[in-house]
This record gives sequence, C-alpha cells and structure tokens, in this order.
Amino acid sequence: MITALLGVGLAALLIWGWDNNPKAQYFHNEGRVFGTYYNIRYEATNDLEDSIQAAFNAFDNSLSLFNPHSILSAVNENRDTTTNALFETMWAEAEKVYSLSGGAFDVTVAPLVKAFGFGRKSDQFSAISSQTIDSLRAFVGFDKVQLIDHHIIKSDPRIQIDGGAVAKGQACDLIASLLRSQGCENYLVDIGGEVVAHGLNAKGEPWHVGITKPNLNNEGAQDELQDILAVTDICMATSGNYRNYYYEGTERRSHTIDPRTGYPVQHSVLSATVVSSSCMRADALATACMVLGAEQAIDMINRAEDAACYLIVAKKDSLTVISSQNWAEFIKK
Repeated sequence: MITALLGVGLAALLIWGWDNNPKAQYFHNEGRVFGTYYNIRYEATNDLEDSIQAAFNAFDNSLSLFNPHSILSAVNENRDTTTNALFETMWAEAEKVYSLSGGAFDVTVAPLVKAFGFGRKSDQFSAISSQTIDSLRAFVGFDKVQLIDHHIIKSDPRIQIDGGAVAKGQACDLIASLLRSQGCENYLVDIGGEVVAHGLNAKGEPWHVGITKPNLNNEGAQDELQDILAVTDICMATSGNYRNYYYEGTERRSHTIDPRTGYPVQHSVLSATVVSSSCMRADALATACMVLGAEQAIDMINRAEDAACYLIVAKKDSLTVISSQNWAEFIKK
C-alpha cells in the first residue's frame, strides 16, 4: 500500500512539474527604433522584449549618427575612440560592397547627402553648384579612410561616416542572432522594411513578406503591393527612390547620391529588393543597386554569388520588373 501511494505521489509530482513548464508561444514586439518602426514575431517560452531593447541600445551606442555618445559620432567628430565588434562588422561589409560595386556603395558619402539636404525645401537644392560638389568630393571615398588596430584613420578630418545604408539590415541580423541564442527557431524580424525570416509563422506556414509597388502619380494613396513572397530562412532588404526625392525645375532627382559623381542618380530604377547571406549585406547591395541602375546592378548581383535582386523599373507610364536569374528560387507562391 505504501509503495502504491508513493507511486501515485511520484506520478502526480511529475504531472505537476510538466504542467508548470512554460510552453512555447508566438510573441509580437513592436515599436519605434532608429527613426523607423520594428515588428518582431517569434516563438519562445517567454517574452524577450527586454533583451531586444538591450540589443537595440548596444547598437545605438555603437553606430547611431544621432547619439552624441556613439562610437560613430566620436569618429565623425575626430574624438579618440576605440571601435567595437558591431562597428567593425559594419566596416568589413561596407568595404566588401564598396569593392564589389566599384564604389557605388560608399559609407563616406555623408557630406554629399548632407549638402543636398533631403527633407528641406526644394529651392535649396538648386543652389548647390558644381564647384561645391567638387569640393565635397575631395573628402568622400572609402579609400581615404582605414580601420587599423580598432581605430579609424582618416586622410582628411572632414571625412564623415554614415552607416545608415546598412544600419537597419545589421540591426535585423543582431536581433535574429539574439533570438537564435535564446533557442528560437521560428521568427520574423522586420526593422523599417528590412527582414530576416526563419522557420514558420504561427500557422505553420512560411512567412509572408510584401514588396511595395512604387506609386508615382498619387503620393497620398495607400501603398499597394507589387508582389507577396512566401519565405523562410531569408535575409531581405529594399531600397527605393520613389518616396524621397525633389524637383530641380522640371527634373525629378532621387535621394540616392552616387558617391562617384557627387550627384543624385537619374535612372529608371525605382526600387531594389535584395536577398543575401545577411540582412546587412542585402541592405548594402540594395543601396548599390539604386546607384548603379538596372544593367549594372544585375551584373553586380551575379558577381556577388550569394545574392539575388528584384528591381522595379519605370517604363514611361508603367512599371516593369527586372530580376536576377536566381531570384525565382526565393519566391514561393
């Protein structure tokens, strides 16, 4: 009888212990960060919002242009500072894409972007003379700055670094790494439209990600989707010219600056979506695509080997899609 009672008690204890183990569920954290939005969905046994915010703070303290205490701000202000792993990861990728793109992607383009003053009234743009552009180009160029022994060495103190073209992608990679370290196998990280997806959603299906259709004729219209992708195990970034631009006379100018010429690009590519081995790399490649134009962008992506692209191009009054040959393998209808 005693043995039987012990057996029942042990069974009850096991059942009680099992029932009190936290069960995995899908969490959704969202908000604003780095001047944009984030949406993060993941399957876990507990809410990881505090850890996510800590990762955001670490990123901000390293690579934010707007945080006066960040490493990037110290570099731009020529204060003595030591770079860290986040900064050096950004730098290594920036160097690779700078080389791959023939200088079309360049994190030292900041003085030119600032000079054109996107977000200000258009009548201030036309005042920029060719002489001003030429003078600014004298301290723009990735080949004019080096990372040596955890320190940035500039050939000219006026050189400024802007990691904005890879920041959202790198932040996505950082949060995805955090989720994996916590045992998450199913997650979607979306920061300002840059995405890392892994596993499946709460319905047991691939994650669904939309590519926005550029709207040139009705700026107040609600966004339409050009395509919807069913994806898993993917890093994706999109860069576009159709929202941020200005007019110089009757000429429409993009917010994307070609660091090789110093001027806004003037070709028909409106949007570039890139998938690659990391979201940071996809982010940088998407920016380079917007600078290069369709033909050269496809050539660059083909040489990258670990990437594919989907370009939306203006053809008179209509839109057309041009994609790299390997794009189809990333699309599931």
